[in-house]
Amino acid sequence: MARLQALSSQYAHRVDVLPTSPFPLASSLPVQPTQQPRLRIYLEGDGHAWATSRQPSLDPSPRHLLMAQLALSDPRPSVYLARPCQFVSAAGCTTNLWTDQRFSSAVLDSLDQALDRLKQRYGNRDFELVGYSGGAALALLLAARRDDIAQVQTLAGNLSPRLWAEALALSPLQGSLDPLDQAQRLARVPQRHLLGQADRSVPASLYPTYRQALGPRAVCVQSVSLPEVGHEQGWGEAWQRWRDQPLDCASD
Repeated sequence: MARLQALSSQYAHRVDVLPTSPFPLASSLPVQPTQQPRLRIYLEGDGHAWATSRQPSLDPSPRHLLMAQLALSDPRPSVYLARPCQFVSAAGCTTNLWTDQRFSSAVLDSLDQALDRLKQRYGNRDFELVGYSGGAALALLLAARRDDIAQVQTLAGNLSPRLWAEALALSPLQGSLDPLDQAQRLARVPQRHLLGQADRSVPASLYPTYRQALGPRAVCVQSVSLPEVGHEQGWGEAWQRWRDQPLDCASD
C-alpha cells in the first residue's frame, strides 16, 4: 500500500479503501472533485497471483504499478481500482480468490458496488472501463451487468478466461465467470482492445475467436495490433497514443 500511496501523492490522488462487500477494494481517487459526465475507471490485472507456476502467491498485490501509473498520469479524471485482496486484506482472502475464482461472482459484486459508490461520490452519468490483463474480463462482465458503461477499452486483455486457459493448456478456472457467456449483451457495448503482438501471457491470437462470438451485429468492436508490445512492456507509449482516440466502429 505504501508504494501506491507514494505514487498517488505525486499525481494529486489519494488512496482510499472502498467498503464494498464481500471484499473492500483499494483505490486511488482524484483529490479535486470532478464534474465530468463520464468517469474513467482503470481496473487492475491479476497482480502477483502466482509465486511459481504451481504455488499461489500469499499476496496478490501487483509488484509493478503499471496500471496505477497509467491511471494517475491520465489527464482525464480517472480512478484506479484494485482487485479484491490487492493492497488490503480481509476475511475471505484465500489463494482461491486470486487463482481459480479471480473472476467469480463475489469479485464482480465488490467491483459493481465500487462503481455505485464512485457514482454517488462524483455524480457522473456513466463510466468508461479500462481493463488490463485479467481486469479486462471483469470490465466486460461489469459492462454486461450494468447499463451505465459507455465503453470499454482493454490492454493485453484476457477477454475470455475459458479460451485463454484452453489455449495455454491450463486447468479451467473453477468458480470463475466468462464474458463470452454474455456475448449477446456485450455485442451492444462499444469496445476497443489493444493487442500486444509480443504478449506471451495473453496471446493476441485469441482475439478473433472472441470477436466472432460477438457476432456480425455488434455495435462497435475495434482491435489495435501493437507489434512490439508485450504483456508488461510498451504500454505507456501505446496507451498515451490510443486512450483518447474515438472508437472507429468500422475498423473490424
